[in-house]
Amino acid sequence: MTPSKPPAPAERHRCSLDQEERRDLLRLQNHLNADAATKLIQHYVVTPANVHDSQVFDELLDTETRTAEDRKRPVYADSAYRSAEREADLAKQGLESQIHEKGTRAAPLTEDQKASNRKKSTVRARVEHIFGAQAAMDGHVIRTIGLARAKVKIGLLNLTYNMKRLVQLTAIETRRLAGLAAGLGGITAPVVA
Repeated sequence: MTPSKPPAPAERHRCSLDQEERRDLLRLQNHLNADAATKLIQHYVVTPANVHDSQVFDELLDTETRTAEDRKRPVYADSAYRSAEREADLAKQGLESQIHEKGTRAAPLTEDQKASNRKKSTVRARVEHIFGAQAAMDGHVIRTIGLARAKVKIGLLNLTYNMKRLVQLTAIETRRLAGLAAGLGGITAPVVA
């Protein structure tokens, strides 16, 4: 019995990937810096999935944006970003750390630490909504070959999300102003003749 030849590339079933094609597939992460109040993406970094989140922390860190009280914005992140060195660095830059505390088997979290993490999670959950909205736009599947193309596609996904969110924010503000105008008897601005 003679061994059969593998089919020519044009005859090969395209649903099954050969070893070379599997190697070209990338798993990517979209790391975000977003405003919790507006849910708008302010900065992003795309990395292969084997890069740990903490490796892009400094690149995403915003030290310039200020709150309404003219203070630097607090930093919210999950416990993967927490370290004594990072806490000291944030304090040196005058940033308030709201990074989740992490426990270990030997030193579990206290009830106060758990309560603190729950409070921090309410802010972080608003940012996680971004990933849910992107998933609804089929943003978790990026069909490209190569990291450069994937970065562009993820950047366009982030831009599209921001534009959709801006439309939502504009509609909310328009309804709010219409409600105020209705409360004033329909008068919205003085008329100058």
